[in-house]
Amino acid sequence: MSALPRIIERLTHARLADGRTVDVRLAGPVVAEVVPAGTLAAGDPDTTLELDGFLLLPAPAEPHAHLDKALSWDAIRPPMGDLRLAIDSWHAHSARMTVDDIATRARTQALTMLAHGTTAIRSHVDLLHGDDPLRGVRALVQVRDELRGLLDLELVTLGGYLTPVEDMEAALAAGVELVGGAPHLAPDPVAELHRLLAVARRHGVGVDVHTDESLDCDVTLDVLARAVLDWEVPVSAGHCVRLGTLDGPRRDQVIADVLAADVGIIANPITNLYLQGWESDVATPRGLTAVRALVDAGVRFAAGADNVRDPFNPLGRSDALETAMLLVVAGHLSVDEAYAAVSTGARDVMGLPAAGVEVGARAELLAVRGDDLVGVVATATADRYVLHRGRLVALSETHTQVAAPALLAPSYPEAR
Repeated sequence: MSALPRIIERLTHARLADGRTVDVRLAGPVVAEVVPAGTLAAGDPDTTLELDGFLLLPAPAEPHAHLDKALSWDAIRPPMGDLRLAIDSWHAHSARMTVDDIATRARTQALTMLAHGTTAIRSHVDLLHGDDPLRGVRALVQVRDELRGLLDLELVTLGGYLTPVEDMEAALAAGVELVGGAPHLAPDPVAELHRLLAVARRHGVGVDVHTDESLDCDVTLDVLARAVLDWEVPVSAGHCVRLGTLDGPRRDQVIADVLAADVGIIANPITNLYLQGWESDVATPRGLTAVRALVDAGVRFAAGADNVRDPFNPLGRSDALETAMLLVVAGHLSVDEAYAAVSTGARDVMGLPAAGVEVGARAELLAVRGDDLVGVVATATADRYVLHRGRLVALSETHTQVAAPALLAPSYPEAR
């Protein structure tokens, strides 16, 4: 087999989530033809993928990552705990980080996500304390350039209420695309939210804000929605945990504001389930936004893994199928809805062109060994092909041996 990446022109005998088995012709970065299996004429083996036994899906997109934090758990060894404890652990460690350290971890994490099928990542990047606040920015811009052609990487500023506006603007000048922050952590969350929005408005860029990341904080999601009602740039809100704890009428009022402003909502189940509820030892509340209500209302909805093996989440498999599984068991979405949230829904919230197995769609595709979507999300088999812009950029193949049961195996003398 040719080295990666390589151009793919035909995908044959692929099963789709709706049960059809098809051949697919690609024309560079887009899908040109989808026909019943066996219809396309044989092509060059080096540009053809035979996908008999595989489910072909739109590739996942990660709408909320922290590549600058990823894989730092082993170096920090933080105590397990809630959001404030995680923030304190991270701040203590980040003062010692170098650009090379950040870039190495971020690169490793991004490539692991790519191997599992994610071909687009939006990562927040901390504006750090100290004399060189843009260390993380420079590291992630470097990684973005290195991985260009393998995956799409978009960057968002992440500063606190003490972060100078000048640092945010310097990050934008250095190549960061969106303005973000965490207004709910400020003494005056509404004032901090408007400060961030003013920076974005002044520079004509989109916004992706950490929002209401607590079970009992003041609600600012509706303030955000009303403030950007007439904006033409993309706006999204991550976490929105407080929304999941509101009573029905108040929740529905906030969701109506979100829908009117077309704000995309990004749930982060694994990290929020880990960080929230530590103070309750009976009937522990679940840290998750109002997933079911948001989807039912027609809000543009996505879900991400957020933190992976850092003080904010010690675990994580860097696999969108894990996020989809958690949306089913913790958020009560159907499997189809959950996979949409980590693929087509994520791309929509991120403002990316539509992708999938449809004529004219971008050839951002994931083939996973399996017969149907429920089985694929349940087992998350490692056998996968990943296509980005019509090129094969990752493949994984596994080999398994299991001893035969005693009734099927040859008989051997008992060990003594």
